[in-house]
Amino acid sequence: METVVWSRPERERAGTPLLVMLHGYGTDETRMAKLFPSLPPEFTCAALRGPKVIGDDYGWFLLDYFLTHDFADVITATNSVFAWIDSVKAKHSSISLLGYSQGMAMASTLLRLRPEAFRAVVGLSGFVLDNELLAMSESFTARPPFFWGRDKADPVINDDATAHTEEWLNRHTQLTARSYPGMGHSVSAAELVDVGAFLRHYVLR
Repeated sequence: METVVWSRPERERAGTPLLVMLHGYGTDETRMAKLFPSLPPEFTCAALRGPKVIGDDYGWFLLDYFLTHDFADVITATNSVFAWIDSVKAKHSSISLLGYSQGMAMASTLLRLRPEAFRAVVGLSGFVLDNELLAMSESFTARPPFFWGRDKADPVINDDATAHTEEWLNRHTQLTARSYPGMGHSVSAAELVDVGAFLRHYVLR
């Protein structure tokens, strides 16, 4: 990860819980950094830039309208995030993930491959990848806490992706699911209040 925006200076990070934040497709880390003030101040937040150039912006792997993906592309991005996490995790009391849109697909993929590595995961207006190779790699021994926030009328995430996401999350995670009518494919203030309560409960208590 060559570009990371932090919520606090390096001298103040030691011993804090880390929240790794993953942006959506065709945007960048600044979208996630704008959420820093709405998250519990006890966390150190790190907004990462995806490695895939998408026009003038960035993503984690290529997607089309139907949210199809290339597995090798996904694993390349996943390994780059793991390498970055491994380089900083010793400084923090725990690691949690927050992903928006395609960033939720990344966050859930990270969780699938290292389920014991993360204290909690937040997914906003996103989806879980429907991929047989990832499914074969799963080895959950417990149900990790997962917050899933969305508008049920989200125009971007298609019905098949939503159905798979709901089924997977219910099967593998300790799920907190919330819907926000009228939010669209976005993040709302009310949603961030709920995210803060979720993180305080599962990470800070």
